[in-house]
Amino acid sequence: MTLSLHGLGHFHPDSQITNRFLEELDIGTDDEWILERVGIRSRRTALDLDYIRRTRNRDPRAALEATSYTNAEAGRRAAEVAIERAGIAKSDIGMVIAGSSAMDTATPAEACNVARALELEVPAFDVNSACTSFFAILHVLSLMQPDKLPGHVLVVVPESVTRSVDYSDRASAVLWGDGAVAAVLSTRLPGRASILASRLHSSPAGADKVVIPRLGHFRQHGRAVQMFAIKKTAELLGELQHEYRCEGRRLHFVGHQANLRMLDAVRRECGVAEDRHHTNVEWFGNTAGAAAPSVVSMRWEKWAPEDDIALVGVGAGLTWSSCLVRFGSGA
Repeated sequence: MTLSLHGLGHFHPDSQITNRFLEELDIGTDDEWILERVGIRSRRTALDLDYIRRTRNRDPRAALEATSYTNAEAGRRAAEVAIERAGIAKSDIGMVIAGSSAMDTATPAEACNVARALELEVPAFDVNSACTSFFAILHVLSLMQPDKLPGHVLVVVPESVTRSVDYSDRASAVLWGDGAVAAVLSTRLPGRASILASRLHSSPAGADKVVIPRLGHFRQHGRAVQMFAIKKTAELLGELQHEYRCEGRRLHFVGHQANLRMLDAVRRECGVAEDRHHTNVEWFGNTAGAAAPSVVSMRWEKWAPEDDIALVGVGAGLTWSSCLVRFGSGA
């Protein structure tokens, strides 16, 4: 089944964790070290910078009180952009599905928090798959019966992973940023683009490789996860290149925004031209499940009718996923 994409929206907090800020924390890192390893210059955070400076976020539970934006508020802001771009009224939304790497509440579902912020009284539930949550939601929707779904479904992925970061650990402190993405989708009504070839894979044997405990700090097996991410991203991109590259259409690549060096390695391996590779990790960091779709949202007005986007995600679980976003008459 084909999903129609009617609108995308994104949100990033104003507060910036620059490389200079991290240098001032005196955690054994500097601008040169960070750029060489991950290619990130800045990240956005929902946390107060003075709080990070003072506490290094030693107690993630206290971070909930130091935050400027709840996930619900970040999701609401992204959703309002998506709804406006879709050209529909908020009342046209018939269902809300959310996913996140670091939920504000274990109960209720994050989708209920977002729907409440939007003042929507519609069915709302979560599909969580860490950094591949957006892809997992698309995949679940693609398996549903179109006539059983409302005309417009709102998908929201709000991420505030910086609240789970130990800012005395340079390995994790340099990676994460906060943000949210939202999409208005339909299984029945045509939109500006179509979402094709939805794929979702998991290897639960690697479930311990990337973890955010409910009341603890983010941790990962860095080297193993990076190698996994490069391998699976290249595989999924190669599949989409083989199946969907065609005369008269431009195939672009947007991968999971975990590490600019990793993405550049995949781009070179798969023969993607620099002007067909789009990122935002350099200035926004790894925004988890909001990462890859927010790149597409930030260029929303620039996509042309002949553009195809190979969208690829990897994340905890371990999970890897992809889809093709096709704009224009082919949609």
